[in-house]
Amino acid sequence: MPLATDHHTTVTQRAETSARFVAVGILLNLVLGVVKLAGGILGHSYALVADAAESLLDTLSSLLVWAGFRVAAKPPDADHPYGHGKASALAGLFVAGTVFVAAAGIAWESVHEIVTPHQGPHWLTLPLLAVVVAVKEIFSRRMLRLDAQFGATALKAEAWHHRGDAITSAAAFVGIAIGVIGGKGYEAADDWAALAACALIAYNGVGIARAALGEIMDTAVPLETETEIRRLAGVVPGVRYVEKCRVLRSGLSLLVDIHVHVDGAQSVREGHAIAHAVKDALMAAPLAITDVAVHIEPARA
Repeated sequence: MPLATDHHTTVTQRAETSARFVAVGILLNLVLGVVKLAGGILGHSYALVADAAESLLDTLSSLLVWAGFRVAAKPPDADHPYGHGKASALAGLFVAGTVFVAAAGIAWESVHEIVTPHQGPHWLTLPLLAVVVAVKEIFSRRMLRLDAQFGATALKAEAWHHRGDAITSAAAFVGIAIGVIGGKGYEAADDWAALAACALIAYNGVGIARAALGEIMDTAVPLETETEIRRLAGVVPGVRYVEKCRVLRSGLSLLVDIHVHVDGAQSVREGHAIAHAVKDALMAAPLAITDVAVHIEPARA
């Protein structure tokens, strides 16, 4: 029991760390969103205004991701014996939905701006966008590194959400640069750039949705993870070989259902002891495994 408690504590700590990181992203989106909105209005760039709108919309989806991690941090209870890890996957699915909404909204307004004559963008919006792209990409990479440690679908969704924002800003930079250099007749260049960025944003949304749905539908973990679990169980004294091994991800933790073969002549007590040893070996591994069901099978003579 203490071992299981320790592992649920580890998962809780991971969820809380992820929630803090997402909270920093929320603050970053608010600050950059306001800065880009002001720059877009003063610099006559719809691409920058659209970029600002996406950043401000991101804060709403990020708040839900933050709430998802707070729920995922709760320990198992009578109603949720395997914990609350799926909350982060549900949050990731919602993020995908907001990405699609943002892409559609920006595309609609981009087309409207393209067909409506307007003043060209100011060159001072370019250094602003360069800073935005750099800040967003750096933060996205930091979040992806954290996801590599924790393996949270919602964390990866947030990272790609920030990267999508960087892509939108980069597209706006290219469009505004064309408009500034081209001069009269190229006023809509940044609007075309915003429209092109919508396709990239929607593409990211598809990837986020697939990852979140995969976790909700209990898609198998990567083969490398299953192979490592099989190896750890296979070297436990008394285990002849590992037959079935099913692993599913639940938020920041893994749940394992494994069948191992032992000497059929051994007593029930001895088989039970081997099962406990397998469970202890897996839960002691740095894989964030919080529950293991071990099935003992008699090995063929």
